[in-house]
Amino acid sequence: MPSAREKLGLALGFAGVLLFGGTLPATRLAVASFDPLFLSAARATIAGCAGLLLLLIARKPLPPRATWREFALAGLCTIVGFPVLMALAMVSVPAAHGGVVLGIVPLATAAAAALIAHERPSAGFWLASLAGAAIVVVFVLRQSEARTIAIGDLFLLGTVVAGAFGYTLSGRLSRNLPGWEVICWQVVLFLPLSALATYALWPQSLAGIAAPAWAGLIYVGFVSQFFAFFVFNAAMAIGGVARVGQLMLLQPFVIVALAAPVNGEPIQVATLAYAAAVVVTVIVGQRMRVTRG
Repeated sequence: MPSAREKLGLALGFAGVLLFGGTLPATRLAVASFDPLFLSAARATIAGCAGLLLLLIARKPLPPRATWREFALAGLCTIVGFPVLMALAMVSVPAAHGGVVLGIVPLATAAAAALIAHERPSAGFWLASLAGAAIVVVFVLRQSEARTIAIGDLFLLGTVVAGAFGYTLSGRLSRNLPGWEVICWQVVLFLPLSALATYALWPQSLAGIAAPAWAGLIYVGFVSQFFAFFVFNAAMAIGGVARVGQLMLLQPFVIVALAAPVNGEPIQVATLAYAAAVVVTVIVGQRMRVTRG
């Protein structure tokens, strides 16, 4: 029976999953009016300003110089690669569709951790990973009228890779620094670049920008890139990384569910079935043995 503290951690963890789950639908709303590259730059700028303000208020010193290179690599994945590729994908791919593809991020993250940390996953882990990837490929091909992988799906696969390595590198940094500091320093490190890009890519006119697009921009900037990490990291600190981390398996279903009211996408039984199949492979993969080198 979970204790009251563990229940609080699970509640916060579920809230974090809901917040992260809104990223794809919000991005889909925003790219209807904003250029994907501008959206990605503005999103990082919003998060960077929030992170800078928090670090100044907390009077936090610079992280150790030895970690700067890893912060830069992690930021390239989480602040540049992941948001840019996601925004480009959402121009042509439904949010619910993207939710199924991104369902393999936990397995991809484990694989990235194996490569970076020189761990040796068992054959069972790799079989589960291949099964998950195969399910995603079949889903993508069945969704495509031409039965070929479209450019939007390639962007989604790139999003998976960027997210996997970004989460892995961020996780390594979080061994020595609080999770919220890791997020803040990442967005602050890229703030000069993101602010310059936001200025350079600023739309010629804001008159035609619809209110839902503004809402999507604010959401991905303040919530997806910043606040959701605080909620989920707090949940893991309270309820335990393993127990709370399992809640991320619900994210594909959250994305599919939110895509209906937010983006007007109908919930299809086939989409839910593929999402469930991907989640099963992730559960199996996470239970397989990984030997540390």
